Amino acid sequence: MTDALSPSFLSDPERSGARERLLLAACDLFCRQGINVTGVDAVVAAAGTAKTTLYKAFGSKEGLVEAVLEREGSLWRDWFVAKVDAIPGDATNKLVNLFDVLREWFAEESFFGCPFINAVGEHDKEDDRMREIALRHKKIVLDKIRELAKEARPQDPEGLTHELALLIDGAIVAALITRDPGVATHARNAAARILMK
Repeated sequence: MTDALSPSFLSDPERSGARERLLLAACDLFCRQGINVTGVDAVVAAAGTAKTTLYKAFGSKEGLVEAVLEREGSLWRDWFVAKVDAIPGDATNKLVNLFDVLREWFAEESFFGCPFINAVGEHDKEDDRMREIALRHKKIVLDKIRELAKEARPQDPEGLTHELALLIDGAIVAALITRDPGVATHARNAAARILMK
């Protein structure tokens, strides 16, 4: 993420409030409508700020996109890890039931898929910037799954980690396309079968 903010900008409460409004508006519009079709004019109108405020805060639309992804990724990961950690039982039980956590997310009215998958899908496939941001997010999620996989399948934690990651990504895309949170249950059943190996 490009650090476009100076310390003086961060210390100005009026501007910090505008920055947060821009992030919230951009997140909503990018997730609902798509990044490429959402112009900066729509973002500043939804945030109730001036275009100059957006450029002072983020430098460019790309800077705003990166800031939204970083913010949303951090919030989502904190939520997801806390929910998985709260699942009772051993690592195997947590790995199977993390799909119930995903089902909860899929059922939210504001679920529009994974912002990272969406961003990579929308951007030039020869430009690695969005892919790098998505991979940083994915690494943190995989590290959590790997931590549990080491306990659940010590003989092959890497294989288990990637099998479950594929189920997670597949469930996210299927839930976006079908608008059916129930796809998480199918992924959960598949995870249970994988974990019985």
